[in-house]
Amino acid sequence: MLAFTIYLSFAGALVSALLPGSRPAVARWWALLVSGTSLALAVAGFSQGMGQGRVVLVDVLWVPSMGIHYMLAADGISRVLVLLTGLAAVAGVLFSWNIDLRTNQFFAFYLALIGGVFGVFLSGDLFLFFVFYEIAIVPKYFLIAIWGSTRREYGAMKLALYSFVGSAMVLVGLLASYANTGSHSTTLDALAAAHLPLAFQMWCFPLVFVGFAILAGMWPFHTWAPTGHVAAPTAASMLLAGVVMKLGAYGCLRVGIGLYPHGLDPWGFTLLGLGSWRDVFALLAVIGIVYGALVALAQTDFKFVIGYSSVSHMGFVLLGLVTLNQIGVTGAVLQMFSHGVIAGLLFGIVGRIVYERTHTRQLAELETMHLGRRLPFAAWAFVIAGMASMGLPGFSGFVAELQVIVGSWRANPWWTAAAGVGIIVGVAYTWRALQKAFFADGIPHLHSHDREHGFAAITWPEATGVALLGLTSLAVGLYPRILLDTIEPAVKTLLAGGAQ
Repeated sequence: MLAFTIYLSFAGALVSALLPGSRPAVARWWALLVSGTSLALAVAGFSQGMGQGRVVLVDVLWVPSMGIHYMLAADGISRVLVLLTGLAAVAGVLFSWNIDLRTNQFFAFYLALIGGVFGVFLSGDLFLFFVFYEIAIVPKYFLIAIWGSTRREYGAMKLALYSFVGSAMVLVGLLASYANTGSHSTTLDALAAAHLPLAFQMWCFPLVFVGFAILAGMWPFHTWAPTGHVAAPTAASMLLAGVVMKLGAYGCLRVGIGLYPHGLDPWGFTLLGLGSWRDVFALLAVIGIVYGALVALAQTDFKFVIGYSSVSHMGFVLLGLVTLNQIGVTGAVLQMFSHGVIAGLLFGIVGRIVYERTHTRQLAELETMHLGRRLPFAAWAFVIAGMASMGLPGFSGFVAELQVIVGSWRANPWWTAAAGVGIIVGVAYTWRALQKAFFADGIPHLHSHDREHGFAAITWPEATGVALLGLTSLAVGLYPRILLDTIEPAVKTLLAGGAQ
């Protein structure tokens, strides 16, 4: 069933492109049907996979001369991320219900992006992984450049250039790895079993890890992320933060750590207090956590606050990965899921519900609109999303960040101390944005028309999207075992391959 999430998404994209442009309602309902069916398949595949290990879904020799396989496989990590993609896809369609410009083309690019993401998470062959990874990059450019807003061409081009630079680094590493294995197979299993030379892993690991981490928003290569989030339409922002940044983190784990486990070993010397690539990337992750939170605290644009908060939260993912212990890496995977849901909810509230009614994202202007009274649904939805983002107990973010912190403490207590600063600042920027946007006592500067007629009522797609993502974060926070029982065995197996 999981394999059909890919086929259905690409078929849905093709049909959407062929739909008449004069019938936007048809394109909307078609996209909702396709994404809803994909979510149902993801849920069914996740449920059937509980208690199972890695399962090969499809394995067909694709390019015999190079040993390239069309191989799809699923373990606990990929099942959870496929489930996240299904949730984000449905929510993105719901929050894009107001798209009227070339609606059929918008959803064609949207579904093609979703298909590429599903493909990355299910790829069992390194070459196939890279193909799907590249497919997922192309639609992002058009979604932002055509349907975006603030500096959309600049944001789209910057995102595309950063993505392709990272992809080029990854491709160099993958080709070098294939040449060094001496095998005639590009499957991840075969390459992991080849035991690449230590000297090779030492230089290839950072090349591949950084190539993927660029898309994960690692500091100092993060600047595409806030710019892209702000320029993108709401659904594209939700996908960028919700699943596209997770492609980079997933590549760091599955390919970087999975194929080059000894690339994280000590160098045998220290430089500025750093003795391994593990120390280097832990430092960059911690800087990202604190820097993203501090910059979010200083922002005046509501969407930039959420954009930089994503950089901070993705720092927790990268920090968890480089702990190289069971609890830290498990927390990183759970944080991928949690942040995907919560960031999607925040962007949906800010970009769709608030901006479409107020036509501004400036916190100084929102202060005078008394949105807590005039848009109570948006205000209380943001309260819930903000609590989840801060990692309050009862929400998915608490369990994920707690595991990352425990894992980092076991690896190096100083990492935990620095990350703790980011958590404190995270509380500050969340409540600052909440107070300014919804509960400020600013003097109203509203036109009489606004005072008389107020804002448009909350629509059913908006309410459904908020409920879907909010309840998901709450469910995982209250009963995290529903995901942890699936993630933990897969992480244990991956680490046992040499990264322990």
